[in-house]
Amino acid sequence: MSFRASGFSWRLHCGSNVLEKHLNEVVSRAGAKRPFVICSPSINKRTDIVRRLEKTLGPTFAGVFDQIEKDCPYPNVCAARDAAREAKADLLIAVGGGSVLVATRAVAIFLGEDRDPFELMTQYPADKPAYSPRLAAPKIPIVNIPTTPTSAMNRAGTGLKNADLDHRMEFFDPKTRPQAILLDDDVLMTTPSSSHRSTATTVFSGLVGAIAAPESNPLVEGDRLQAFRLAFRAYSALAQDRDNAASRADLCIAAFLQNRAEDDGARMGASSSFGGDYAVSTALHVQFPHVGQGESISTIHATKIRLSQDDDTAAAQVVAEALGLGRSTGPIRTVIADELERLYRCVGMPVRLSELNIPRSAIPLIAGLTVKNFNANAGVRSDGERIAAAERLLEAAY
Repeated sequence: MSFRASGFSWRLHCGSNVLEKHLNEVVSRAGAKRPFVICSPSINKRTDIVRRLEKTLGPTFAGVFDQIEKDCPYPNVCAARDAAREAKADLLIAVGGGSVLVATRAVAIFLGEDRDPFELMTQYPADKPAYSPRLAAPKIPIVNIPTTPTSAMNRAGTGLKNADLDHRMEFFDPKTRPQAILLDDDVLMTTPSSSHRSTATTVFSGLVGAIAAPESNPLVEGDRLQAFRLAFRAYSALAQDRDNAASRADLCIAAFLQNRAEDDGARMGASSSFGGDYAVSTALHVQFPHVGQGESISTIHATKIRLSQDDDTAAAQVVAEALGLGRSTGPIRTVIADELERLYRCVGMPVRLSELNIPRSAIPLIAGLTVKNFNANAGVRSDGERIAAAERLLEAAY
């Protein structure tokens, strides 16, 4: 057995009144004097989180930018950068779901680098592999306060929506990982049930694919299996209409562990046919603002499993047993797909693309948007094959 593992400096605090108990300690540890909050309009207007932060930070509170929208539109991020610069911010506090956390990473990049953002983003040269430019400048520290379970909480990648481009603006900088993550019970419970169902589905579905992915590293296996146990327990409770701060925290920790598997040596590019289709789901929720990330996954996940021609019986058995299905004697892929659809329905998620109010005529457009997605398609791209596969999946899921 041979593997490598690495890590980065971080602290995680979880429980009640975490903001009041630990935020000042985190800010002090970072040596910051001007912490600046970034969030969405709803966080500032419909919750007391920003007021709690301002009261806790006292005179060091440098201000708030509250205009981050779904999928991180590029103009929003530029405005947040300008606001943080004007406030002389030396630490960014991201409060929200994945869009806010991702946008805050972009703000740190735009503050630190002196080049045009279009030069900093991932490049897609014709007939060559995509590549992400090296972003060498120092970045101001980030503290993440998630309101939902999201894989964005401890990652280094960033994707911004830009209406003027045919793909997202993608950036990668390990220096934008958070120095601390604060999981506060009351903060987690501010998220409406519908939004929580969507983000919980994203975490759970990703882990279904992760536990089936080939892996010989025991650290990665431990991360993934425990992450799945936490997510499956919480998601099953959600299917029974049981929702509380503890289960929401479990889903957040599951997302954290799934990400940590990469630091523990998970093979980049290793995937399984049980994990849905990241590029298709991303194209769906970015192109259609009314579609959540979880909905973009639940509507294609089971269909993707049924369509797969992969010969991975052992992986299928791992997934079936993890879902409590035992050793099936029937067509195991069908059994797994049926169970996932049942779970999604019980949670209140759609399972067919037609349920998203997207016209069937949009399928070619969605498929075309799957080509330039670094996480799913970083190598030399066979655009025709990628698009054709996406169209087959979307048609079958409709």
